Amino acid sequence: MFYFTTRDITAITMCAALWGVLSAYFAPAFWNATHLPFFCDMVGIIVLILVMWWVGKFGAILTTGIIATIITLILYPIGTQFLGFTAASVVFDVLTRLTGIQNHPEKSVLKLISVFLTALASTAVAGFIIGSLFMNSSFLLATFGGVTVFVALHVVGGAIGGTIGLVLIETLSTRISLQKM
Repeated sequence: MFYFTTRDITAITMCAALWGVLSAYFAPAFWNATHLPFFCDMVGIIVLILVMWWVGKFGAILTTGIIATIITLILYPIGTQFLGFTAASVVFDVLTRLTGIQNHPEKSVLKLISVFLTALASTAVAGFIIGSLFMNSSFLLATFGGVTVFVALHVVGGAIGGTIGLVLIETLSTRISLQKM
């Protein structure tokens, strides 16, 4: 028996394709215009929350991150910093499993808080990896004051994406439950 159904694989690949294309084409433009890392984190967290809600199986989030990384690097080969978001996918998947988010009731405040904090932790990891391994340290120091502020900016992007992602899944859940009536 396979772990992921065809429905799961479809959801994972659709979300990964969305994330990969937005990261390859729109994220560099946003970065060049603002030098702020919000867009990547925002899109990534929205997609990861959507996959968590849609598929609900351990490994789906990581699989989405890996496929999005492959797509991003094919479309934008110099975008190696996206590997930080691959690591964020690992963190998001593992924390989702450890906190038992999938076991919380659908409309639980504890679930919303857990998902939001997981989003913040994931984007902090991405910001740290990108800032430490892929960014010019003198640029980070001159522009942001160092890696710590860069990580904080990634967390802000995660907070924005977490808020949008949670609103999205709550809206979709309500819509689906209304259709069943």
